[in-house]
Amino acid sequence: MNEEKQPPVISESSDGVQLRGEWTTPYLKQLQKISKNNTRHQVNHIAIAQLDPNGSRVLLELIGNEPSAWPEGLTKEQRGLLELVREKVGPVPAQQESVNLLAALGQQVFRVIRHGRELLEFAGQLSALVFSLIRHPRQLKIKMLLDVLQRDGLNAVPIIALLAFLLGAVIAFQGGLQLATYGANIFVVELISLIMLRELAPLICAIIVAGRSGSAFAAQLATMQMNQEVLALKSLGQDPFAWLVLPKLLGLMIVMPLLTVLSMLTGIGGGMFVAMVQLDLSPVEFIQRFGAVVDPIHFWVGLIKAPVFALIIVNVGCMQGLLAKGGAEAVGHRTTRSVVQSIFLVIIVDALFSILFAQLGW
Repeated sequence: MNEEKQPPVISESSDGVQLRGEWTTPYLKQLQKISKNNTRHQVNHIAIAQLDPNGSRVLLELIGNEPSAWPEGLTKEQRGLLELVREKVGPVPAQQESVNLLAALGQQVFRVIRHGRELLEFAGQLSALVFSLIRHPRQLKIKMLLDVLQRDGLNAVPIIALLAFLLGAVIAFQGGLQLATYGANIFVVELISLIMLRELAPLICAIIVAGRSGSAFAAQLATMQMNQEVLALKSLGQDPFAWLVLPKLLGLMIVMPLLTVLSMLTGIGGGMFVAMVQLDLSPVEFIQRFGAVVDPIHFWVGLIKAPVFALIIVNVGCMQGLLAKGGAEAVGHRTTRSVVQSIFLVIIVDALFSILFAQLGW
């Protein structure tokens, strides 16, 4: 017949403070109540029947972390468990006091400043590596560069072409409804061409690449960081930036302008298709109007943005991946942050470009 289990007990007697009973997870609430009345360094005898990791955590709060100061009564197995818990489990974090709105705002500002500094430091390391590559071109990993060109360039063509075509078609459809009421169907050419060339083509391309390739960069490097593959490269005397970051930077800066041109062409093609179906504007008339009224500077304005957007996406994605610490949750967290921050910075930089080009009269 099994003995009846005894709940955890802390008692005082003529021999001093004693601990008895079952110090296990089923009695965790009672153990937590005992830990609130901390009698640390007063316990001089232990007669615990059963002990598990949760009970060990509470017991260490009562008797301290120094094995030499532990009272008598612990079995060899219990001592081994306490030593394991003492090594693996850190101290219980103190409950943080709530802060007011102004203090929370200040903390957020400091986080933003710290993160901005990290971005600048990472960009500085990339710049130094690019200058080193100019002096020593042989350090470029050609196979890894070609892999980036295929995976993040060629394989991205269908999704970018489809979304740009649909976006151009939607803009032409919505704008054409309004222009048709005034008999100004022909002006749909300027509408779709200027919007796609200057703004939407490079922007939608950058957003898709940030969600598709930027997240992949962050997830890949974060996983390598978890598996200590980055540390292995360093131990072999190799620069992780040269192997993991530089091919991505050069590859994306090559393919982004090409993908942006593709986005421009398919976006204008979608607008031309809607103009033909909805506004009775033939493709020949559309192309003739396009060549007559659209200045080539609009094309270059959109194309200039592409390598800058590529630099932002690689910088943020790779930095977030290399900063990952922890487990699978850290990988997901850094991947999410890379996408959000890349898109945010791309939109901010696009707005700055618009202001700059307006001042230059482009």
